[in-house]
Amino acid sequence: MEWEVVIGLEIHAQLATKSKIFSGASTQYGAQPNTQACAVDLGFPGVLPVLNQEAVKMAIKFGLAVGAELTPRSVFERKNYFYPDLPKGYQISQFELPVVGKGELTIELEDGTEKVIGITRAHLEEDAGKSMHGNFGGHTGVDLNRAGTPLLEIVSEPDMSSAKEAVAYMKKIHALVRYIDICDGNMQEGSFRCDANVSVRSMGQKELGTRAELKNINSFRNVERGINVEVERQIELLEEGGTVVQETRLYDADKNETRSMRSKEEANDYRYFPDPDLLPLVLEESMIESIRRSLPELPNAKRDRFVQEFKLSDYDATVLTSTRELADYYESALKQAKPSDPKLCANWVTGTLSAALNKADLDITESPVDAAKFAGLLSRIGDNTISGNIAKKVFEALWHGEGDSADTIIEAQGLKQVTDAGAIEAIVDEVIAKCPDQVADYRGGKEQIIGFLVGQVMQASKGKANPAQVNEVLRKKLTS
Repeated sequence: MEWEVVIGLEIHAQLATKSKIFSGASTQYGAQPNTQACAVDLGFPGVLPVLNQEAVKMAIKFGLAVGAELTPRSVFERKNYFYPDLPKGYQISQFELPVVGKGELTIELEDGTEKVIGITRAHLEEDAGKSMHGNFGGHTGVDLNRAGTPLLEIVSEPDMSSAKEAVAYMKKIHALVRYIDICDGNMQEGSFRCDANVSVRSMGQKELGTRAELKNINSFRNVERGINVEVERQIELLEEGGTVVQETRLYDADKNETRSMRSKEEANDYRYFPDPDLLPLVLEESMIESIRRSLPELPNAKRDRFVQEFKLSDYDATVLTSTRELADYYESALKQAKPSDPKLCANWVTGTLSAALNKADLDITESPVDAAKFAGLLSRIGDNTISGNIAKKVFEALWHGEGDSADTIIEAQGLKQVTDAGAIEAIVDEVIAKCPDQVADYRGGKEQIIGFLVGQVMQASKGKANPAQVNEVLRKKLTS
């Protein structure tokens, strides 16, 4: 039997405010447990929540970025449930009237095609605390520092049909919230995480299958692995005559399996009702327009501009605009390089620089070679002071802090490219004299031998000869 996979994601983006959504307590990460939970976060008697305006502005920013409907009058509600890390016994969230309504996001698939994913809603809510298991003598510790931290929960339509599509969508949201500066996207610290709703149905069936929710997955790799494992589990269960139960499941990355946590609650289980301590949130048009004007260039617009302005391929432009920081680095280096060569800069950023960053597990913002130093290197390649191969040596030296600039390294190590025609001709003559068999082969029609001869000249010059000049001089002498 053929099966169709249906996936929807609920992404929780921690908003980058300095204080919590309903109190003045700090949201800074890494403090000692239970030192950043004030009386409001803990729900002490007599306290009242006060809405953080910056969190509202960030929600509006997101709504505008995905072309969503903004709700002029939204309401905060109490979502009632009991966990040890939820001190009030309820979570303040939005249910029937979220601040951000329907929108959409276009994702790029591996085969180069695009797909539009619907966004159902994005609502503001407070985070719970964190239960800590281990090192407590068989007990569970609770850290309430995170309680009250502002979240934007972004709920998609069930428009994704594979784990790879889900990852592509999650990465696009991740890039977007960082572009518009509303979330740092740090998945290790829990600032960006998702729940995946997964179901399968027989091919052609209109009704959705029973879904299972995979809770709190905080890496792209685990989202893909977890969804694939859950899809296999559901298909195997159905093909054996069983039924899928609607429930919340945990993905265990170590065992690569999903396990049941609890039966999935419905909305009525949470007994939602408007929070009596909070007035409805009314958005003024003037504030919306002010935020609209403050939006930076968005990823798709930046990608299209890179293609038009810099004549880059769609692939290069997509890679360079995958994060705002990488795009800024590229443009800064390109602007400072003299001569300015967009394609050369793109090749080096997506090639040598990205490879070094990946190997060292560093972000572009942590690169030992900043944009100014990188531009200096590109300048020396562009004006033929050094060849591409020598440039790699200079880059390595810059990476390891062996010089303040490409120029100082080139000077100190004597790496300047040989462009003197007479010097190059002398080396070429030596190589021709030493390689009579290869010269005869070339003159006999084996043109690919030119590559070997160019390599011999470059080796004899210790990589300093200008490759283009070497090629030109060799061909002239071999055909004369």
